[in-house]
Amino acid sequence: MVEAMLSQTAPVFYGDLRSHERVPLPFSTFIAFCKWHRQNVGNSCSINSNSQGHQLEESDTEQGCSPFVDAAPKQIYLAQIPIINAENEERVQLETLQEDIQLPAILEEKNLSSINLWMNIAQARSSAHYDPHHNLLCIITGRKQVVLWPPSASPMLYPMPIYGEASNHSSVALENPDFSIHPRAQCSMEYSQKVTLQAGDALFIPEGWFHQVDSDELTIAVNYWWRSSIMSSLADHMDAYHLRRILRRLTDREMDQVLLKGSTPTWRQESNVDHSLDQAGQSKDLKRKEQEQHSLLLHELRPCALQALHELVALVHDRVNASDQNQPVSSDSTNGLMCSKTNEQDKTLTTEIFHLEEDPVAKNLWILEPGIFKDIFVAMAHNFPRTLEALVLHLLSPVGAEVLTRKFDEIDQQNTEENRNKFYQIFYGVFDNQFAAMDAILNGKESFARQAFKNVLDKYVGGNFDVPKLSVGRDIS
Repeated sequence: MVEAMLSQTAPVFYGDLRSHERVPLPFSTFIAFCKWHRQNVGNSCSINSNSQGHQLEESDTEQGCSPFVDAAPKQIYLAQIPIINAENEERVQLETLQEDIQLPAILEEKNLSSINLWMNIAQARSSAHYDPHHNLLCIITGRKQVVLWPPSASPMLYPMPIYGEASNHSSVALENPDFSIHPRAQCSMEYSQKVTLQAGDALFIPEGWFHQVDSDELTIAVNYWWRSSIMSSLADHMDAYHLRRILRRLTDREMDQVLLKGSTPTWRQESNVDHSLDQAGQSKDLKRKEQEQHSLLLHELRPCALQALHELVALVHDRVNASDQNQPVSSDSTNGLMCSKTNEQDKTLTTEIFHLEEDPVAKNLWILEPGIFKDIFVAMAHNFPRTLEALVLHLLSPVGAEVLTRKFDEIDQQNTEENRNKFYQIFYGVFDNQFAAMDAILNGKESFARQAFKNVLDKYVGGNFDVPKLSVGRDIS
């Protein structure tokens, strides 16, 4: 007796348990169905016990195969029928075939998890999925066409939620996919490879690789599963650490992609938002002396830096006015910037912007070279301190905070410790409360990372999770 897959969506067989049934069927009856189909190929008739093409034995219809009597051949598929199962011997259904299976020489040293039979009557298509084992697929007769995707293409295939019973399957329909629901799937084939296998061919499918298989009628195959050395060496007590490490790496990569820095995973050091906090807390006389020694007058700036500074000041000015046109304003005679004065000192004027192209301030800062960026902010601290204060405390979006701290990182790489400390003393010296400035930057940066983390869960884990957050922002995918 074997457990055959019965699908109402045939010739497509989806791995989702809601899309098919597993029904007991004598193996001899399935072979009889194959013979019947071979004799009646091209005829549009269903299988039944009185078929003219082939009359099934009465014993077959009495041995638990009644659900199949009125089924078309294309609705039946022997998928993953265990011949050997080292993890659960009770699941073995075709132990008698072990004598007929010769182990490939390249697998003699492997610790096999299972050997399975795959056999279809009519043409069949399996939904895209990955397996948690290395896989060697061997064709005995017939033909299979396999489309492969690397694990990195997972976002294009929309894996089902990790908590589901079919978490290793794609949720994108094989026939008539709805790209309004799965827009990334439109370019999934750009990341794929296609292989055609004939009788006698074998294909190695690494663990985690998505594959979608089309099988010609009356195709028989055997596959071998074994655990990879990587998975075998992972200790259970390290799972939590590995999970956090991988999620952090995927989140970093997602943020890089949003900022157009490519998808190469990197391990970045912690943000430099808290640089020189102790130095920033020194006496105001010392800070004033440092500012006088290391400030830049406007006429000392390079033309490109001066232009960028004027554009930045204008953007801040415009956004303040646009955000609070009905509030009384006063002119700062020191820097000429019209600053919004409200009764709520902690009022923020920024919106939750996560896309670089939607925030002109962040976009302008992103394209600056580190040296020019440093000169601009030193000059702003000296000549337009209230502008800098408004930018950080009221106008810094999540993507803007991420850009600002990354520019800090670039400055650190190009300057000595002494020069770094002087820069941060000047920068934070503008604020009456340096901690408030740091909080504003950190809150924005963490909001940006939180949104990227939500994207990671959507792309790689499946499902739409409501991650606790300060405010709701648009998906940055």
